[in-house]
Amino acid sequence: MNLHKYPKRGYVSSPTPIEKLSRLTKALEDNIEIYVKRDDLLPGTLGGNKTRKLDYSLAKALSQGADAVVTSGAVQSNHCRLTLAWAIREGLECHLVLEERVPDSYLPHGSGNNFIFNLLGAHGLKVIAGTSNVEAEIEKTAEGLRLKGRKPFIIPGGAADPIGALGYVSCAQEIASQMTSTGLDFDYVVCASGSGGTQSGLLAGFKATNTPLQVVGINVRRAKKEDQENIIHSLTDRTLELLGINSGIEEDKVICFENFLGPGYSIPDQGTLEAIRLLAKNEAILVDPVYTGKALAGLVGLARSGYFSKGSKVLFLHTGGFPALFSYLSYFPEVAGSEGA
Repeated sequence: MNLHKYPKRGYVSSPTPIEKLSRLTKALEDNIEIYVKRDDLLPGTLGGNKTRKLDYSLAKALSQGADAVVTSGAVQSNHCRLTLAWAIREGLECHLVLEERVPDSYLPHGSGNNFIFNLLGAHGLKVIAGTSNVEAEIEKTAEGLRLKGRKPFIIPGGAADPIGALGYVSCAQEIASQMTSTGLDFDYVVCASGSGGTQSGLLAGFKATNTPLQVVGINVRRAKKEDQENIIHSLTDRTLELLGINSGIEEDKVICFENFLGPGYSIPDQGTLEAIRLLAKNEAILVDPVYTGKALAGLVGLARSGYFSKGSKVLFLHTGGFPALFSYLSYFPEVAGSEGA
């Protein structure tokens, strides 16, 4: 597999570290070893996994002569934050379509990623109901730009298409190389599973490199395991096709768990809040209540239930997103006090 034939911008110049979470492992009192892949430390405004995807997506946009990008996400979207950040660095206009997936969750002067959208200065910001046809709204925004003589490039939400997934094909290669150099043989990789590009890219990358890791996705948006697995399966197959690999992903390789979603997208439950506190107090690493917190809650829950084989090494993929944590202060009254109410 040769990724060099796919243009990228070079946003990721060095591997992100893998760290052993010794204190978290001890706190769980389980017979496994837990490690973290620190993609929260990737370049870009406050880091996160979308930098890997946008490395390829924005290269394609620029190769087509785009002078603007249009993308979508939730009101606290990490993808929108990083798309805006890298667009600024590339001299491109950035237009955001924000989905209010939870009614009344958009605050024009809110904190977290919403504050960063305003501080960086998105050229266009449209808020739509979560029940809207997102693709139609994105196209409407793009058409408005075309009528003004602009050349917009549409990046799907989460950069969840085969081009964006190449970022995590590359990450799979990176993990395989780090395993060789460190002598660590991981058995599982646990990640948040939302728009699907991260999990699908990992699956395609590990298949292409013959790396026998089991990728475990934790649903952060869809309530049905089957729905998420179908999305992951389809995108993995399309990514493998882009790579020139004719055989699709095996059905038993696509694993998603829905039972750590809690009340719904972006609404944390007690398991998520416990996982956030556990990691913060034991390892001084922050995760958010929307994506990484729920993924970590999934890892903790699966460990406690005996899902992971005794003695196995589990790698948690920290995909970033901690800025959203600051819009959830009311869930942490013991530290936020009255200001978080």
